Amino acid sequence: MYALVDGNNFYVSCERVFRPSLNGKPVVVLSNNDGCAIARSNEAKALGIAMGAPWFKIRHLAESQGLVALSANFPLYGDLSDRMMSLAAGLGHRQEIYSIDESFVDLSGVRGDLLKRSQTIRERVLQWVGIPCCIGIGQTKTLAKLANHIAKSAERKRDSYPAELAQICNLSALNRATLDAVLAATPVEEVWGVGRRIAAQLKEGGIHTVLDLTRMDLATVRQRWSVVLERTVRELQGQSCVDLQDVAPDKQEIACTRSFGRPVTALEDLSEAVSEFASRAAEKLRRQEGLANQVLTFVRTSPFRPDPQYSRSIVVPLRRPTADSSQIADAALTGLRCIYKPDFLYAKAGVMLMELQPVSVHQSELALDEEPGEGWDKGRLMSALDGLNRRYGRGTVLLGSIGLEGDRRRWAMKQERRTPQYTTRWEDMPVVRT
Repeated sequence: MYALVDGNNFYVSCERVFRPSLNGKPVVVLSNNDGCAIARSNEAKALGIAMGAPWFKIRHLAESQGLVALSANFPLYGDLSDRMMSLAAGLGHRQEIYSIDESFVDLSGVRGDLLKRSQTIRERVLQWVGIPCCIGIGQTKTLAKLANHIAKSAERKRDSYPAELAQICNLSALNRATLDAVLAATPVEEVWGVGRRIAAQLKEGGIHTVLDLTRMDLATVRQRWSVVLERTVRELQGQSCVDLQDVAPDKQEIACTRSFGRPVTALEDLSEAVSEFASRAAEKLRRQEGLANQVLTFVRTSPFRPDPQYSRSIVVPLRRPTADSSQIADAALTGLRCIYKPDFLYAKAGVMLMELQPVSVHQSELALDEEPGEGWDKGRLMSALDGLNRRYGRGTVLLGSIGLEGDRRRWAMKQERRTPQYTTRWEDMPVVRT
């Protein structure tokens, strides 16, 4: 038995925690450089704003409908997510944090009324963190995910789902007739793992609802589609095929890419940006205790502008596997200098670390031909750098090639509508005066 705890319109809900004046208003949170909507309140959805809608196409709603648009505030969202997940963990004895706003919890062996227990956790998250959430319960992770969708939809789709399934939905507690009716009211594309293309193919074959998919012959599913879809059908039938991941698997590649706030032409500005991206990628690499063998660097212009177009990437092999920010940044800058061409308006750049391996397989005893300065422990230096940045905030200590923050950073993202980082930055902490 599994539960899925999911924060409602999570980014918007995080903003409303410290700005209750936004409650009841249409609100969207914009992506990097304030490009498009990546989160929408229910009121914004009611205006017809689609996920990913470009800001320039919906900005007129700010005047006509009172739409509030905010820049993404990821440090705030990450902190509130940690708080929500720590409370959600009390629902069962094992937890898998699936995304910033979703968490699977293993309920096997949990005694008592699961509905009442879930209601207690939901009320605790709302009271202690301020985030409204819905909880779906099912015999498998796929059913729990589906139950969560129903819990979110039941309140506004009362003609399709029983009202008592709103906010908390336990599919395993429904009788056969009610369960079939609920599954028959749910489109097949709402199933976890069924994408648009597969959904279209299923509908062509007469499979329109979740109930239709649940009743499909397994051999037919495997033969016509794939083993993956067969596993999904088995999960819908109550056979658990996907267990919780207590520890997220290490990434096979680590990338850090960003679009610029304004077009960049100078190699100096691009070098600062690439150094920043390389440093962040190296930090992620050390977090999973890995080493990189190759560094890919790319730059490109905007395909949406009428300017001359240019896009190029290059892979630079490292002399030996490393997680050292300075060596990774040096390789990334070497690649940048090889592919850079003047007189282009660059809109995006990025760094990707490839051919990753665990630190445990690094055979440092074979490195007899050390270069000057390699004889001392760079790992301790990187640990100190990461520790200082965790304690005092990202960017407290950084590579000199990144440059200092300020107007010189033409490549910095646009975040003209970002709210304060209330819980992660001392200067932004709310102050109550009596």
